[in-house]
Amino acid sequence: MNRNKNKNNAMELKAKIGTVIGPGAVFDGHFETPESVRVDGTINGNCNCKELLIVGVEGKINGDITSQNVIISGKVEGDIIANGKLELLSTGKLVGNITARSLVVDEDACFDGRCTMTTNSEHNSMASMLDKDKSKDKNKDKNSTPAELDTNSDVKKKY
Repeated sequence: MNRNKNKNNAMELKAKIGTVIGPGAVFDGHFETPESVRVDGTINGNCNCKELLIVGVEGKINGDITSQNVIISGKVEGDIIANGKLELLSTGKLVGNITARSLVVDEDACFDGRCTMTTNSEHNSMASMLDKDKSKDKNKDKNSTPAELDTNSDVKKKY
């Protein structure tokens, strides 16, 4: 068991963290970065990270995540597409669906949702389908009135 924790720490140490959302910081809106990111604060919106996304013990994300690799020690409410590996550590809590090539769930971690294991080619098609659905939703929202937006909102606030 210690061997797995050492591997997790090694992955975190090898990643060059380009962005840190520090404790107490709140980011509202769509977050996109071409590099690795560590979240110890709160993000209210979807996250698109090209490399590694780390959610620290105090970190919270309320939105969907698309990333190469994801390590969760904090709380996430939203769907996750990990083109590589998703790790849900013992302090992690995830409410949402997972699409991943590789999944590790530690003992005492909390996961409430569905999981789909895929190959790399399936990830690419899933990601493009998700992008098409999001663009349709954006066009729909542009033609909606504010009252319609409130009743059709998919955002869940639980934390």
